Amino acid sequence: MRKLAILTFQTLDGVMQAPSVREEDFSGGFTQGGWANEHWDEVMAQVGREAMAESYDLLLGRITYELFASSFADSNNDNPVVEKLNNARKYVVTSTLENLKWQNSEKITGDIAAELFQLKQQDGPLLQVHGSWQLIQTLLSNQLIDEFRLWTFPVVVGAGKRLFADGAVPAKFQLTRFETCPSGAFMHFYKPAV
Repeated sequence: MRKLAILTFQTLDGVMQAPSVREEDFSGGFTQGGWANEHWDEVMAQVGREAMAESYDLLLGRITYELFASSFADSNNDNPVVEKLNNARKYVVTSTLENLKWQNSEKITGDIAAELFQLKQQDGPLLQVHGSWQLIQTLLSNQLIDEFRLWTFPVVVGAGKRLFADGAVPAKFQLTRFETCPSGAFMHFYKPAV
């Protein structure tokens, strides 16, 4: 059985929408994209060391998949993080994409919760979810997340897509890892409390 972890960047007020690219996601009239840029390099060094050094497969929603594929699919593998992303198996939750052009990509459609439950029952490395707000909401409502790998940035943006949106299922968590960055961003990993 494999574990599933979400890897999420969020503001102090819980917004996870468009952290690094201003044009990434304007839905809902969001205009604060790129809010993490001031802290990006040091946080990404921490992410590489603490969350992406181990073997993993990716589970992505369509929008995140398209963003990642456009950034990494044609990149050379001189960077170890890019090499891992390119070599990882990518499971893409989509009802609209017909052709998945990024290597090692596989489409997931239909009853998403049931498909992901079955995927977790298989042998394999950790499943990591990056971004993918809508997919995370499905994972949360079906209690399919084994670990929350969160990076919180010292920024407040107001309105936007929040990790725990309206209607979140009440739950308790146990802190398993914590580390700060010099700029004030901090990493915190949680597992659901038993």
